[in-house]
Amino acid sequence: MSIKTLTFGCRLNALESEKIQKMLSPVIDTAIVVNTCAVTGEAERQSGQAVRKIVRENPDAPVFVTGCAVNRNPGLFSDIPNTMVVDNLVKTNLSAYQAAMLARPCNIASPKIVKFRSTDDRLSKQFIQIQNGCNHDCTYCVTRFLRGPAVSFEYDDILTDVRAAVENGFGEIVLTGVDIASYAQLRDGRAFMISDLCRALLNDVPGIKRLRLSSVDPAVPEVDKIIDLILSDQRMMPHMHFSMQSGSDTILKSMRRRHTADMVAKRMTRGGDKITFSWDIICGFPGETEELFNETLDLVRATKPIKIHAFPFSPRPGTVAADMPGQVNRAISKERVRQITAIANENKIEFMQKQLRQRVQVLVEENNIARCPHDISVKIEGTTVPPRTICDVILTEIQGDYFIGKIQ
Repeated sequence: MSIKTLTFGCRLNALESEKIQKMLSPVIDTAIVVNTCAVTGEAERQSGQAVRKIVRENPDAPVFVTGCAVNRNPGLFSDIPNTMVVDNLVKTNLSAYQAAMLARPCNIASPKIVKFRSTDDRLSKQFIQIQNGCNHDCTYCVTRFLRGPAVSFEYDDILTDVRAAVENGFGEIVLTGVDIASYAQLRDGRAFMISDLCRALLNDVPGIKRLRLSSVDPAVPEVDKIIDLILSDQRMMPHMHFSMQSGSDTILKSMRRRHTADMVAKRMTRGGDKITFSWDIICGFPGETEELFNETLDLVRATKPIKIHAFPFSPRPGTVAADMPGQVNRAISKERVRQITAIANENKIEFMQKQLRQRVQVLVEENNIARCPHDISVKIEGTTVPPRTICDVILTEIQGDYFIGKIQ
């Protein structure tokens, strides 16, 4: 069986690629699945370029193309030979691939893959999807159009996946989805939210050693409960990633985000010195003046997130923000990315210096590179440690943006 996958974009896409591969392997001998991304115009372009290259290098391989770029721009792929397009909303359904094959047969007598660069790797942590879709209407985002409305998965199904991951030797579980903070089910006649889900998993699966959340919306009141759970249970990893996008209330309102700078500052303060935070930030959103950008910088300096994934605003056709007045020159946006990244790096080094000479638990990933609870890399010197091992190290020094650690 030879089902190869190439994934672009978010970790959720990668998780879904794993599901697709397992689903197709028993029923299709040979195929390549490209799971595309459309979060930015560049991501969409790269997806199309990759599919054309794969088809050119593998003329005798059937290629399925799915993911967000398929729904955003189906014409980008429909004319490529030997490709079968699968709607992003049904990409984990076997019937969708069967329908695609019937709609556009490839007429390949002896399917084979000649050249393929796989980005798949054996992870030390297991990502578990708990929901899909989003119900919000941020003015810059196309994800809600491409992923559909929010759907929270049943607890019993999530529990089954988590138990299987623990039995397979994964020391860290990461709960992921499009908008996991919105997770909501009705269980035993009561509302069952994201904090309830985490607490239930920790109780029902004692073998979980580390539980971590992917990106969360800082506007959701459940965030406070998650912070309290992190402070009370050491198996909850003490690092949270906020989908901030801006630290200016004026820009946040223009984005139709639901949080404010003060709300985020209070929630980060709630974590005290036990929890670290990272953010996503869009630089150069329409109407972002130098003064408004400085409001974001001031918030970064005051609250000290240790990582910021900053990127220039990318107007997506069909979104409200694409036609907003006050579009910012891309060169200015890129300079703002540089500025805010530099401050976040300073915050990170400041935090790391306080961690030196402490004993911390790390999860080894590969080549003796591990990850500490605050999601910072640790290079273990001396003893060779196999991947997926969870062990204690002493943080002895800082090299660049990672720790040096020794097992003692």
